[in-house]
Amino acid sequence: MTTTAKPPVLVVLQLSGGNDYMNTVVPYADPHYYDNRPILKVPEEKVLKLNDEIGLNPELRAFKEIFDKGELAVINGVGFENSTRSHFRAMDIWHTSEPDKVGTEGWLGRAIRELDPKGENPVTAVNVGSGLPRALVAPGVSVASVADLKSYGLLTSIEVKEQREKLLQRFAAMYAPAVGYGPVMEYLSQTGLDALKGADMLKAAPDMYNSSVEYANKALSKKMRDISMIHQANLGTRVFYTEFGGFDTHASQGPNHPKLLNEVSTAIADFWDDLRQNNADENVVLFVFSEFGRRVKENGSGTDHGAAGASFVMGPRVKGGIYNDYPEIQLEKLREGDLAPNMDFRSVYTTLLEDWFSLDAAPIVNGQFSKPGFITK
Repeated sequence: MTTTAKPPVLVVLQLSGGNDYMNTVVPYADPHYYDNRPILKVPEEKVLKLNDEIGLNPELRAFKEIFDKGELAVINGVGFENSTRSHFRAMDIWHTSEPDKVGTEGWLGRAIRELDPKGENPVTAVNVGSGLPRALVAPGVSVASVADLKSYGLLTSIEVKEQREKLLQRFAAMYAPAVGYGPVMEYLSQTGLDALKGADMLKAAPDMYNSSVEYANKALSKKMRDISMIHQANLGTRVFYTEFGGFDTHASQGPNHPKLLNEVSTAIADFWDDLRQNNADENVVLFVFSEFGRRVKENGSGTDHGAAGASFVMGPRVKGGIYNDYPEIQLEKLREGDLAPNMDFRSVYTTLLEDWFSLDAAPIVNGQFSKPGFITK
């Protein structure tokens, strides 16, 4: 249960490609780190130290500032058993909370259904990006997906509502021979109408936005700006989702990984500055994750797919600090050469669902899991 007077809002940032945990949260006091990373290591003198053992990559300056304010939870060793090192399968597991089988519903889709059980608001959840992440998919749940808010719309150039609806119905009819009629078509029809309503609501957000924060002209910064615009328009959105890729650093990690982290840090810094400036930060929690970390031992110019990673949760209602032990790096403690996960990712979800959204997490994440207490009650 939270103390904010406004409805809690969750922003999810997915770092796609398997972010290198060890060069993001650096175990600078452990000599095994330097033994395994002779080329890609982050020198101790450059690490943004969080305590006597670990610190942040020097490109994550905004993270360090938020940590120093007590509003960043660094969660170590997050993952799942029997990592397949497959991007597709790992992301599927994170999205559906189903490590042992192929799931059909996303964990956030289930949460959205609980937050808006009658589907009254077509923009309760908004994905800022292309496509629809499986995390947001659930029967009866409508999610708006926005690639670029300033040019977003669904047949919005057609002014007369009846004409737009007729065109949508024609699109639905085109697919009728393939999917049949009855409940399926009713679902498609309702989804189309929800999308129409959502488009009309979202296209108004840029005109309602006023901020002096100048976001960088980078992909993630634009996405975070769009999230801020929609949030500040007070449309009732409770879940935002976006993705930033390029973390599959098998080669050229030395020059590329710091650039990626810098883009993440810069976008997040501007996002929070924007929200704070407009008194819109109080009810927002930002959750950052990647599908897995990289292998302990570098391959010369990069790192290959690994297992355990780090998650980050930040915001004014977050109880900042370091959660969970950093996985041991000694050779005999590794699991097939990887850092062994020591916190199930569904534990992080459980805290977000129960302590932020006040929902029963077990049916959403498919079980009971420990609950790190990173939300201020």
